[in-house]
Amino acid sequence: MKTFIIAEIGINHNGSIEIVKELIDGAINSGCHAVKFQKRTIDKVYSKEDLDRPRDSPWGTTNREQKAGLEFGEAEYKEIDSYCKKKNIHWLASAWDIDSQIFLQKFDLKYNKIASALLTHKELLNLVASEKKHTFISTGMSTMDEIKTAVEIFRKHKCPFELMHCNSTYPMKNEDANLAVIETLRKTFSVCVGYSGHETGRIVSVAAVILGATSIERHITLDRSMYGSDQASSLEIGELKRLIEDIRTAEGCIGSPAKIVHDSEKPIRAKLRNH
Repeated sequence: MKTFIIAEIGINHNGSIEIVKELIDGAINSGCHAVKFQKRTIDKVYSKEDLDRPRDSPWGTTNREQKAGLEFGEAEYKEIDSYCKKKNIHWLASAWDIDSQIFLQKFDLKYNKIASALLTHKELLNLVASEKKHTFISTGMSTMDEIKTAVEIFRKHKCPFELMHCNSTYPMKNEDANLAVIETLRKTFSVCVGYSGHETGRIVSVAAVILGATSIERHITLDRSMYGSDQASSLEIGELKRLIEDIRTAEGCIGSPAKIVHDSEKPIRAKLRNH
C-alpha cells in the first residue's frame, strides 16, 4: 500500500489565496493525497498580552496584526474547499481551539488532524474523536503517557486514527529524528504510525517509510526565503516532487520478509555455485 502523503501548507500562504492555489497545484503535481492548513481563533489561542506585544511583519507592528494577517476566514476556506474539489485533492486542517474545530465542521472533510501542541487538550480531542473521521495525531513534545491518554480518547469514541511520530523543532536536525520510535508506537498501541517531519532534506522521511511509516506529512513552500516562521523547515515544490519519487522508489525496495532466491538470481547461481 502506498504511503499517504500530506503537504502541510499551514501558514506558509502568508494570507494569500493565490499562493495557496500555487501550493495546492504543486502538491497535486508532486503526487500528494492531501493538503493541510492550520485554523486558529487568535483571541482564544493567545493571551491579550501576547497579542499586544510589538512584532514587525508585513501586516503591521503588533503580534495581533501578524496573527490576523495569517488567518483565513470562512470566505477563504470556501474558496479552498471549492478549489480542492475542482482539483480532486483532499484538504484538512489542525484546529488549535474548540471554536476552530466547530468552524471546520462546516466542510465535508474526510480527515482530521491533531497538532502536537494540542495532544493534551482533552476537550478538543473528545470533540474531534466524536466526529469519527480518520484522524492523524502528531506526537511531538509528548510523553508515552500523554500519547496513551489521547489513544484512549479516540478508542472510547471508536474513531479511526493513526499516530504520527514527530520532533517539534523547526527545522529539526537529522540526528534528532529518533525514527526507532515509529516501531515503539506501533507495538505499544497496535496502530498505524506515520511521520510528520520538520527537517530540511528528504532522507529522514524516506527512512521513515522504510521503517514502516504509513503516512508522511511535510511543510511546503514556494520559496524557503519567504517571510514566515515555518518556511525554513519546509520543502520547495521541486524538493517535494523528488521526495515523493524517492518514497515510491523506497516502497518498491522493501519487498517481503521471506528470504528467497529471486528468478533474476537463478542463472547467476547456476553459473557460480559449483558445489
